[in-house]
Amino acid sequence: MHAQPQIVPAPQDEVLIRAEGLSRRYGPVRALEGVSFELRRGEVLGLLGPNGAGKTTTLEILSGNLAPSEGRVWIDGLDLQERPLEAKARLGYLPDQPPLYRELTVDEFLHFCARLHRIPRRRQREAVAQAKERCGLVGVGRRLIGNLSKGYRQRVGIAQAIVHNPRVVILDEPTVGLDPLQMREIRQLVRELAAEHTVLLSTHILPEVQAVCTRVQIIHRGRLVVDESIEGLARRMRSGSLLLGLRRDPGREALLAVPGVEEAVPLAPGRWRVHFDPGRDPAEELARRAVEQEWGLRELTPERLSLEEVFVALTREEPAEEAA
Repeated sequence: MHAQPQIVPAPQDEVLIRAEGLSRRYGPVRALEGVSFELRRGEVLGLLGPNGAGKTTTLEILSGNLAPSEGRVWIDGLDLQERPLEAKARLGYLPDQPPLYRELTVDEFLHFCARLHRIPRRRQREAVAQAKERCGLVGVGRRLIGNLSKGYRQRVGIAQAIVHNPRVVILDEPTVGLDPLQMREIRQLVRELAAEHTVLLSTHILPEVQAVCTRVQIIHRGRLVVDESIEGLARRMRSGSLLLGLRRDPGREALLAVPGVEEAVPLAPGRWRVHFDPGRDPAEELARRAVEQEWGLRELTPERLSLEEVFVALTREEPAEEAA
């Protein structure tokens, strides 16, 4: 039995996943086209996209389960095609259908996974115990996997992905089909994993991205159309409008006279939606005039697009037939 490669802790800014020009074709069908990005230690990357956009294809390539037609992947500096065993030893992967043996107990299954990951026999018990503790499975070790709730089966799936303490953890739809409480528990687990691992998370659940991710990527029709930090995404979510509430309504003409204001739309007596040039935010000037002219300022808040609205705006075209 081979010893597990020694893994030296990486600096916080070290790139642990590097994808360069990833493409995948099935004859004339294009599933992925020219996807490139880097992921550093401690980041949690949320991978979004409509059905058929290429998310699962991307994850299968990154995990070494599917060869790209073009492009290369490095895991912790190791070329995934040239040194697959060493690179995969530093990966943990939870596919959208967890690879569980329902007739085994949790302990039996995790010990089996520890052997598959070539953890030395003397360390297997400790590795399994740590994975169970981190995934909240300590009390169910002797239960059959087939008798567990879906939430606990997802926990077992995550435990098998981290039992060998990988540098990179890839999770494909880890909360799909769970109830709200189970989803909350899995999200908390992902946040805890990010303290020691780099996590790549694919999901259809948009609030999940805002809850646990530090970066967001959106794939559409096989291409990467957004690669942003959460802060950068927040800037995209600015709608270029303000909600203004006043005790004494000055009227539309007075609001249009404020530099930067392009339009003022009445919503209710004393309440307006003020549209402005993104380069000239009039909030400060509106507040100043409201005080000087005694408008009685009650509300002045930026109106923001939801993540769902941003997502729809970027992927509103019909999915391409060739995407997978």
